[in-house]
Amino acid sequence: MRLSLSVRVAEAPGSKEKTLMPFNELAHLAKRIGYHALCMRASQAGVQTAPKIIADMRKKIDGLGLAISMVTGDFAIPMNNDDGPLALRNIEPYLGLAEQFGASLIRVAMKKQEDIPWAQRAADQACERGIRLVHQSHTQSLFETVDGSLEVLKKINRENFGIIYEPQNLDLCGQDYGPETIKLFEPYLFNVYLQNHILRPNGHAIANTWVRGNVRFDPIRLQDRGGIDFELVFEGLKAIGYDGYVTVHQAFSDIMKPEEAAEQSYEYLTRIAQFED
Repeated sequence: MRLSLSVRVAEAPGSKEKTLMPFNELAHLAKRIGYHALCMRASQAGVQTAPKIIADMRKKIDGLGLAISMVTGDFAIPMNNDDGPLALRNIEPYLGLAEQFGASLIRVAMKKQEDIPWAQRAADQACERGIRLVHQSHTQSLFETVDGSLEVLKKINRENFGIIYEPQNLDLCGQDYGPETIKLFEPYLFNVYLQNHILRPNGHAIANTWVRGNVRFDPIRLQDRGGIDFELVFEGLKAIGYDGYVTVHQAFSDIMKPEEAAEQSYEYLTRIAQFED
C-alpha cells in the first residue's frame, strides 16, 4: 500500500474551494513527511485551472518524486450537490486533467439511477485512455449503503469503474465497514479514503443521509479512540491483499493545522499498517 495526502487537508473551514496553504508548500510538506502522493481536488487545481498552471504544478510534483493518486476535477463533486453528476455527461475535460497530472483515477458523483448510463459511457471513454472512474462511499448518493453500492457497480458493469472505500461515511449511514464489507468491495476497490469521527446525539456536526436522516457527530483525529476502528479496517485490507493508495482525506481545519494533521496522521497510520518505503 502507498500513502496519499488529500489536498483537502489544507482546505479552509467549511469550504471546498478556498485553501489555507499554497500548492508548493503543501507538496513540500507531503514529501518531507513521507507521503507517496497527493490526491488532487479543485481547491488546488481542476478543470477550471489554466493548463500553464497545471504544467507548473506537474513539474513541481515530478521534481519532488511524488505522484497524483487521483483527481477530483470540480467543486460540485465533493460538494455532492445536484451538479455533481454533470461531469459524467462531459467527461473529456476530466480525462484531460488526469492525463496532465499523470493520474489514472478520477472521482465522480452519482445521485440518481438516471446517472448509470452516463457512467457507462464515461467509463468507456476513460477506458480508451487507460483511466479508471471511481465513486466514494458517500452520504446522499447511490453509494450510501453496501448493498446499494454493489447493485450500482454491477449495473454499470465496467472493469474501470469502481469504489473508494470510506468507512466514516458508511458508519454515518449505519453500515458495517469491517472486513466482510471490504471483501464484498474487493472486485471494485480502487482507492481508500480515511476520516474519523465519533457519533454523538449532541455532536456539533450534522450529516444528512437518505437512509438515517440527520446524523450528528464530532470530527476527531485519525489516532483518537472511540471512532472508526482503523485496525479493523487494515485487517480487512490485508485479508484481500489490497496494494493501492490509502488517502488521508479528512478536513482537519476545525481540529488542527494542516501541518499537524498531515504529520500526525502519517505517524499514526505507519504505526498500525505496512506501507511501501
